[in-house]
Amino acid sequence: MKVIGAVVDLRRIVADWRTAGKSVAVVPTMGALHEGHLSLVEAARAACDRVIVTIFVNPTQFDRPEDLANYPRSEERDRLLLERQGVDLLFAPGADEVYPDGFATTIRVAGLSSGLCGDFRPGHFDGVATVVAKLFLMTGADQAFFGEKDWQQLQIVRRLAADLNIPIVVVGRPTVREADGLAMSSRNRRLSPRDRAIAPALYRQLAAAAQALRGGAPAALALEEARARILAEGYDRVEYLELRRAENLAPLERLDGEARLLAAAWLSAVRLIDNVAV
Repeated sequence: MKVIGAVVDLRRIVADWRTAGKSVAVVPTMGALHEGHLSLVEAARAACDRVIVTIFVNPTQFDRPEDLANYPRSEERDRLLLERQGVDLLFAPGADEVYPDGFATTIRVAGLSSGLCGDFRPGHFDGVATVVAKLFLMTGADQAFFGEKDWQQLQIVRRLAADLNIPIVVVGRPTVREADGLAMSSRNRRLSPRDRAIAPALYRQLAAAAQALRGGAPAALALEEARARILAEGYDRVEYLELRRAENLAPLERLDGEARLLAAAWLSAVRLIDNVAV
């Protein structure tokens, strides 16, 4: 596995692959890798001839400086994991490579960036959209692989690729969970033993609310009961718990077509998100 940090080297390698007729996949990450990331790598390897994984803790998508400072990092462990997975290229640029002096462009995906996490993390999705567009253009990949845990982000990335005519297929893959249902996340490393025991309640109550909705329960009642149960099980605060149309994230007052239940909640100083299909 090659490890590089310069765009010029990245483009040279990809150009050589293209000359040889190889297809290319990219898996964008911020490192601190877990089985969810590795499942994306596995899907990318099955779909394309060559796989690039990017690791870049993107400063522009953090709305709180302390969150950026505390974000878990494990560079050497990540490199070994990716090497074992048969990744062809690890692109790990520094901030100066991604945002050189004079950088002045921001991409904003209107509509989809509003509500849900967008309301509670100002500027977050602008940072995500900008860096993802740059990574798509830097790598020139045919397909990009993202997890469904951040459903809002996935829809934003699909929209920006379509709107900007970036020739890439954005592939969403199912959320990978621990045995107790907790969605795998780099942030889980920051949970205390007590909070780790409480954390699966978020998914458990989302799944119960989804089942109630499928059974005909009124949406407002199902969401109110799920929120109360999440708090009763030990969460400190539920930021949001909403029923949205799956593709365009339009709010729903009743189950109508493909939908998603999406939630964000706090355990001590750790913010967890999750969603389930309905």
